[in-house]
Amino acid sequence: MSRPGDESSASRTLRVLRDLGRRAGQTAQPRPKATGRAGRDLPMAISVGLGLGALVIASLFIRKEAFVVLVVIAIGMAIWEFASALRTRDIRVPVLPLWVGSVGMLVSAYVGGPAALVMAFVLAASGNFIWRLIDGGGAQAVRDAGAGIFTAAYLPFLASFAVLLVASADDGPLRVMFLISLVVANDTGGYAAGVLFGKHPLAPSVSPKKSWEGAAGSAVLAATVGMLLMWTFFAGPIWAGAVIGLLTVVAATLGDLAESLIKRDLGLKDMGSLLPGHGGLMDRLDSILVAAPFVYGSLTITLLLFA
Repeated sequence: MSRPGDESSASRTLRVLRDLGRRAGQTAQPRPKATGRAGRDLPMAISVGLGLGALVIASLFIRKEAFVVLVVIAIGMAIWEFASALRTRDIRVPVLPLWVGSVGMLVSAYVGGPAALVMAFVLAASGNFIWRLIDGGGAQAVRDAGAGIFTAAYLPFLASFAVLLVASADDGPLRVMFLISLVVANDTGGYAAGVLFGKHPLAPSVSPKKSWEGAAGSAVLAATVGMLLMWTFFAGPIWAGAVIGLLTVVAATLGDLAESLIKRDLGLKDMGSLLPGHGGLMDRLDSILVAAPFVYGSLTITLLLFA
């Protein structure tokens, strides 16, 4: 005999069925995409990074000219992306003369070496300045022209040092691989150590996710990779590989922080969205652009002295 207030089995069954019906009628909310502690989609970032790496390696070992063409395309896209970011602050750099100037710098570096690169940069900067002033605009035109000259120095001029590496000798592709491997080691070591051990911010006002622990991880891995590749690729002194690795960490970190500062001034999280899992193309080029001149100079001197 049921007690007063007890719920019968039939009543309980009906209540459960009603609850199931209400839940079935509700629209499922999509789960947020999983990201790592560093705040990005790690599987996608790895996939895109491996794809880009394979493309670069293929271009290097098919023909040197194929690598130059790939750099021309990448820098052309980066100029468009950077110019789009600057327009958010009403800074309008002349993209067409920058494209022409970047082709001139990169090809001049490959064909004529450092002297030809400097001459091509002077011509590109002058052409950019004159082009913008002819369009008119007074003080705005001067500001835009200055931003265009900065863009020419930041993107095609720095990227030309990677072209100088590939053109410098028969082992040019290995020299570019040395540069790329050191930058990847810097990024990988910094990411892993930062995620696992990062507690002390390196530059909190510019890039809050960077830590001193991450910088230490970058230094350890880049120095190790530098030693291994210096001996394997060039039969050079392993201590020199470690030194170049550490220089690359400093240069790459400065490049990363510089781009973070530019993005912060522009009020942007990423320069663009061309590369899933990474952000914009500039978000991947920032480290390698600043590291390229350091690696070119230090590796060239090392191989001249000790090879």
